[in-house]
Parts: sequence; structure tokens; C-alpha cells
Amino acid sequence: MSLTGVFIMEAYRESFEHYCSLVSNTILLKYGLQDKLHIQSQARVLTYSAEDTRADFYAANIVTKDGAIVFDLHYPNGVIGKIQLGVPVWVNIENSVAAAAIALLNGVTEDEVRRGLATFKGVHRRFNIHVQTPEVAYIDDYAHHPQEIAASIASVRKLYPERHLLGIFQPHLYTRTRDFADEFAKVLSTLDEVILLPIYPARELPIEGVNSEMLLNKITLRDKHLLSKEALLAEIGERARKMAPVAVLTIGAGDVDRLVNDISLKLSVERSLEV
Repeated sequence: MSLTGVFIMEAYRESFEHYCSLVSNTILLKYGLQDKLHIQSQARVLTYSAEDTRADFYAANIVTKDGAIVFDLHYPNGVIGKIQLGVPVWVNIENSVAAAAIALLNGVTEDEVRRGLATFKGVHRRFNIHVQTPEVAYIDDYAHHPQEIAASIASVRKLYPERHLLGIFQPHLYTRTRDFADEFAKVLSTLDEVILLPIYPARELPIEGVNSEMLLNKITLRDKHLLSKEALLAEIGERARKMAPVAVLTIGAGDVDRLVNDISLKLSVERSLEV
């Protein structure tokens, strides 16, 4: 990390510690941070974690099956059993534990916590499930950085471990594609099959030699394709049917979300025709 980066991180830590010093009731921290921060406050410090049983709030007996995540929430006053997440993404286990902790500390009942986590559907384009059948699952996610894409793919793998995973990626920006080409290629190569769309330029002008074909050449998968949006819509239903059971994942920060309704329809129609 550069000296500038170190300075920024130190300033961020000091600001957070100062903020905590102003709290007089309860401070909720991710487990492990309590040993790294110097908090000058009389407030009670409680911790949360996805799975670490040393935390005050944590998840246990986590089960991922058929596109759902269910777990038991342990907290100082008891256990809320068989909570189901409305947005079944692995990282949301920790997020939901933190949200539930805050709710419980403020008087929300166990039943209200269970109902709230089950009915929360997330925000637009953050791992939205659009088709969910025994043969076809379709998820759209805004992920457009290699690490975000890796997290999205990992979540799909956990939810649908036995399914063929087809990823449809629309690169966003010429500069980002150029700067992270190797990282993009590495993470996209963890799919079973990938379809690349042309780069979404947004505010940028083209850069010579930077295009989706360049990225495609770096991907090590055997099943890799470069298609236009029109060709994708023409093929996606039949392609998914042949690979069923399949999980289809669209990723990118461009305008690929404008294809979501058409892709959902193609996948649903292809499935109904097969039946």
C-alpha cells in the first residue's frame, strides 16, 4: 500500500474511533475489530459475525439449498431458528446478522426479525433472482469489478452447486477493461461457460486494441463466446435448455439490465416449451 493509502486508512480509523467515543449506549462491531480499535467510551461493545461463535451475534447451521439460504441466529438472549434470507447471497449472512442485531437491540421481536429478513428483497441490480425453476435459475447482478464478480460467482455456486453456470458479462469502460483485463479473465474463467458482450463505453472513447475480443482471448475456458445483444437474445433460451439444469448470471454495470426482462422471458418460454 502506498504512503497515501496508509495515511487515508489511518485517518479513517481515527475518525471512526472518535465517532465511537461519542456513543454512550451500545456500539456494535464486526468481531475482531474490538481488538484493533482504541475506543474511549463507556458504551457497551457487542460484536457480530457470519459464523464466528465467539461473537455476541452470529449465524449457525447454515444451509444453502435450491437457491435459498437458511440459518439459526444466535444472540445473547437466545436463538432465532431457521431464518431464511430474502436475498440469498452468502455475504448477506453477515449483513443480515448485523441488521438483526441492531433490530433486536432496539426492541424488535424475534418474529419481526425473521419476517423482515425473509421479505427483504434487496436493492435493484444487486443479485436479483428473476427466474427460479428446477431447471433454470436466472440472476442479474451489478458486479463490474473482478472481486465483485468473484463474489457473485461464488454465491451462485453455493446456491446451485450442481448446475451448469453460464455467465454473461458486459465489460464497463475501456479503461477498466484495459487495467483489469488479466483479473477479469481469471475470474471469468471460473465459470462453466461465458458469453461476452461488447464493451459498454459510458463516457469514454474507444481505446485501440481494447475490446471484448481482447478479453475473450485471455479467458482460459473452452466454452467462451462473444455475442451481440441481439444474438444473445436469439440464442439464450435454446442454449440454457441444452445445459439444464443451469444457472444463468448476467453481470456488468452498463445497460445489460435492459435485457433482463427479455432474457427472463426467453428462459421461461424455453422451459415451458420443453415441458
